[in-house]
Amino acid sequence: MSAVIPIQADRGCTDAPVLMERGQREVFCGLTGIIWLHRKMQDAFFLVVGSRTCAHLIQSAAGVMIFAEPRFATAILDERDLAGLADAQDELDRVVQRLLERRPDIRLLFLVGSCPSEVIKLDLSRAAARLSQRFIPQVRVLNYSGSGIETTFTQGEDACLAALVPVLPVSTRQHEPELLIVGALADVVEDQFSRLFQTMGLKRFAFFPSRNSTTLPAVGPNTRFLLAQPFLGDTAKALESRGATRVASPFPLGAEGSAAWMHAAGSAMGVHADTVEQAIAPARKRAEQALAAHRTSLAGKSIFFFPDSQLEVPLARFLSRELGMRLTEVGSPYLHRQHLAEELAWLPAGTQLSEGQDVEKQLDRCRAAAPDMVVCGLGLANPLEAEGFTTKWSIELVFTPIQGFEQAGDLAGLFTRPLTRRTLLAA
Repeated sequence: MSAVIPIQADRGCTDAPVLMERGQREVFCGLTGIIWLHRKMQDAFFLVVGSRTCAHLIQSAAGVMIFAEPRFATAILDERDLAGLADAQDELDRVVQRLLERRPDIRLLFLVGSCPSEVIKLDLSRAAARLSQRFIPQVRVLNYSGSGIETTFTQGEDACLAALVPVLPVSTRQHEPELLIVGALADVVEDQFSRLFQTMGLKRFAFFPSRNSTTLPAVGPNTRFLLAQPFLGDTAKALESRGATRVASPFPLGAEGSAAWMHAAGSAMGVHADTVEQAIAPARKRAEQALAAHRTSLAGKSIFFFPDSQLEVPLARFLSRELGMRLTEVGSPYLHRQHLAEELAWLPAGTQLSEGQDVEKQLDRCRAAAPDMVVCGLGLANPLEAEGFTTKWSIELVFTPIQGFEQAGDLAGLFTRPLTRRTLLAA
């Protein structure tokens, strides 16, 4: 049974109409997720099977120094592969063999599909099964798609975690509930949540993905999982197929969202609400104090969200309810109504929601609305800045630790700084 989170009586945007758009899009591909996943999963390696463009993308996004030895790479598909003149499976086997000889620290290897590998119908699932059988138990080999043909960039994490779910151990606990926090979180955020859970009296909780593949969390019918990110639809479905139950909650952004999220965790594990409130009260007070300084700068300002990360609805709720911003349009690549039910109920009634993208039409609506700030992808930010708009890169909101009480002020600061910069430039 899902935990019950109080929501406002008018139901906000629960039943609000959604503008459905299917046209030209401006988004990164799922390969971008490797940038934060390889930092989180410390003994995993991500081998992209793609083109030189794929390699340039992840190297540029990661900002890897020339002397660094990151835990990702690209197996380049060249003209011979694309023309079918070489056996790509044999080539891939040789690349993996060399990689594992050079990097004996790897315990989990992901073969990551790309647009080029999918165009030539390269069967990476077959390759992963073959290679895993060859190298296990030293190395487990899995695969997922990071292609951007039909997805947005955060869905790379969703595909990766969904690929991991089938190999999670089976929980042996028959009668005691276990809490699983799902979604890649910065280590500092994970540690903060752990301390709060312990203060609440929780003993049976784990995080997915874990920092090492040797400590993967167990899953079973008594597992209650709480999403930390709103873009994990496939992962949630895979966990439910293993018998786990999703705990309904807003997402842990801001003081209010983090408090509701912690209460959902406590309720799912049978902890009394008063105990939860007592445990989180000091952190919640610090978060509210941190937000107060930013509210004076943001209250009354209008904001427009282009669809990019699937974080748009929780961010809009946070900015509206805790910082007093006006929402002109909240666009998202995909609106998962079930997972966002609590967030939608907390949005102001009448908020314009859109799903998908037709970029030219949305640009026209943005110009007509003339918002004080625009949240968008990198491809739109500079052109909009040239037109006089103040922008915030949506990808920065994924790369930066923003979840939890201690990060609430930092999250607000990501929105006040562009306005402050605009004011200084205009002076």
